[in-house]
Amino acid sequence: MLFARLAQVSREVAAASARSRKIALLGELFRDADADDVPVVIPQLAGRLPQGRIGIGWKLLGQRIPPAAEPTLTVREVDARLSAIGALTGTGSQAGRTRLVGELLAAATEDEQRFLTGLLTGELRQGALDALAVEGLAEATGAAPAQVRRAVMLAGSLQTVARALLAQGPAALADFRLTVGRPVLPMLAHPASSVAEAVGKLGACAVEEKLDGIRVQVHRDGDGIRIHTRTLDDITDRLPEISAAARGLAGERFILDGEVIALDENGRPRSFQETAGRVGSRLDVATAAAAVPVSPVFFDALSVDGRDLLDLPFTERHRELARLVPEPMRVRRTLVEGPGDTAAAEDFLRETLDRGHEGVVVKALDAPYSAGRRGASWLKVKPVHTLDLVVLAAERGHGRRTGKLSNLHLGARTADGSFVMLGKTFKGLTDAMLAWQTERLTELAVEDDGWVVTVRPELVVEIAYDGLQRSSRYPAGVTLRFARVVRYREDKRPEEADTVDTLLAAHPGVRP
Repeated sequence: MLFARLAQVSREVAAASARSRKIALLGELFRDADADDVPVVIPQLAGRLPQGRIGIGWKLLGQRIPPAAEPTLTVREVDARLSAIGALTGTGSQAGRTRLVGELLAAATEDEQRFLTGLLTGELRQGALDALAVEGLAEATGAAPAQVRRAVMLAGSLQTVARALLAQGPAALADFRLTVGRPVLPMLAHPASSVAEAVGKLGACAVEEKLDGIRVQVHRDGDGIRIHTRTLDDITDRLPEISAAARGLAGERFILDGEVIALDENGRPRSFQETAGRVGSRLDVATAAAAVPVSPVFFDALSVDGRDLLDLPFTERHRELARLVPEPMRVRRTLVEGPGDTAAAEDFLRETLDRGHEGVVVKALDAPYSAGRRGASWLKVKPVHTLDLVVLAAERGHGRRTGKLSNLHLGARTADGSFVMLGKTFKGLTDAMLAWQTERLTELAVEDDGWVVTVRPELVVEIAYDGLQRSSRYPAGVTLRFARVVRYREDKRPEEADTVDTLLAAHPGVRP
C-alpha cells in the first residue's frame, strides 16, 4: 500500500465528524491493505510509531526539504526506513539520522511530509482510533464487531487480530481464546464526576479503593508465574516479591487482575513515582526490592483452575477471587444497594482519600469483564485538581493543527514573582480555543525560533491535572501528571496565578 493513501485517510478521518463516516473510511482502507501492511497501518493511523521513540526531534524535522512530486513510498518502506533510523547508535549516529531523515522527507510528497512530521512529533496521536479500527475491520471483512473486539482483548493486540482477519476471514477469530500465560488487555474505567453520579448510573455496586500504583495481570500455571503490565509488557523478573505472593496462593492455575503499589512503614502509599521507578528497575532487582518493596493488591479474577470467568457477573468473579486470595491482598471495598445508599459510598471515598489513595472505582455487580475497553460498568471517581497557571510559550502545531499554536508551556509563580515551568499540554483544547489562543499568543509573542513561540507571561489558563511527580526536566523539580486545559481565565492577572509553594503544599508526599 502506498504511504500516500495512509496519509490521505488519516487526514479524512480527522476531518470527518460522523463516527459512521470514520468507520467507512477505515473499512475501505483495510479492504485495500495487505495483511502484512496492518502491523504498520494501525498504529500509524493512531499516531504511534511501531518502533517507539527513534531519536528524531524537531531539530531534524525543522529542515526545509522540497517534497517529491509524485508518491512512491510504500507503508512498509517507510516503516523500514524509520527502523533503520532508530537502530543508529554511537559515534556518528546523529549525522546518520540527519541524512536518513532528509532522504525520507525528500522521497515524500507534501501531504506525506505533513503526516510524517505529525507522526514523529506525537501531534497525530488519537487513542480513540483503535476502537474505530475494530469497527472498520469488521466492516471490511464481514465479521461481527463484538467478535472482533473479543478477539482483540484475548490476543492483546489489534494488529495480530487484523492480520489474521485480513488473511483468513472471520473464521480466524475462533482461534483467539483466553489462555493462562498469554495476557489480555485490561478492562478500564470511565470517569464520573461524583460517587452519587456513579451509583446513580450503576445501581447495586461495589465501591473499591482506586490505588495509584501500576496495573498488573498475574498468570500462574503450576510453578510458572508471569506478570504483565496494562500494556502487556512482561515484568516478571523485576518483581520477585509478587511472584512469591502468587506462588503462595491456593490455586495452581489462574489469571488475576490487580495493582502493585509501594507502601511506607505506616501502610500509606508512597508516591507514584517511587512505585513506577521500582517497577521500571531492571538492574540489581534485589537491591531495588529491598529499598522499595511493592505489594500486590488484587481486585478481579479472569480465570481460575482453567475456567474462563470473563463472561460471569462481577459478583461471581469476586467470589472466586475471595476464595483464592486472602483479604490483605484484596482491594478494600464496600457494597452499596443503589442510589439510596450513596452516603455509605461517600463515606468510603473520604476514608480512601484519608488513607492516601487517589479515589474509588465503582463497579456494577452484574457486569462481565470487558477486557480492553472502557466499559460503562466501571466508573472511576477522584478529586480533580486544578491550578491557574501562566502560559510561557507555545509550540507550533502539525497535522490537523498546522498553522495553530498548540502545545502550551505552563508556568507557576515563584516566591520572587517570576515564573517557573511545570510542564506542557495540548490536551483539552477545542478548535475554537486553538484559534483564539493562536491569535492571542501571537500578540504576546517576544521570540519565535520557528517551532517554539515565547510569549509575555500575561495569559492565565486553568489547568486540570491528576497528580504531581518529581521531574529533573523542569526547573521546579516537579511536573503535572495528565495536565489538560479547562478554560482561559482572562479575568485573572498573572500575579494571581498559583505558586509553586501552593502546589507543593497540596501534594505533601512529593518533593523536588
